[in-house]
Amino acid sequence: MQKLPEKNSNNAIISVIGSDHVGIIAKICSFLAERDINIEDVSQTILSGNFVMLMMVDLSKNKGRLEELKQDLNEIGKSMNVSISMMHERVFSEMHRI
Repeated sequence: MQKLPEKNSNNAIISVIGSDHVGIIAKICSFLAERDINIEDVSQTILSGNFVMLMMVDLSKNKGRLEELKQDLNEIGKSMNVSISMMHERVFSEMHRI
């Protein structure tokens, strides 16, 4: 079995999906900046009117608990009528490995 390259243990993947409207990126980026969470990479598009974004973030400077961060992101998503989820990069990589 091929060994996977080492991943930064402090990285997570955030996905955002929902109807496109003004302010989605601004609100999420502000939330992350307030918690000293750096965006390492981002991909965003509009598919048939649906906003779709994936972000890789570095959690190494975040002082909060991962579960609280996930819950806060979920609440922000509800307030903007989009779905926001976050998972550790290693979990994401394993789920999408062929």
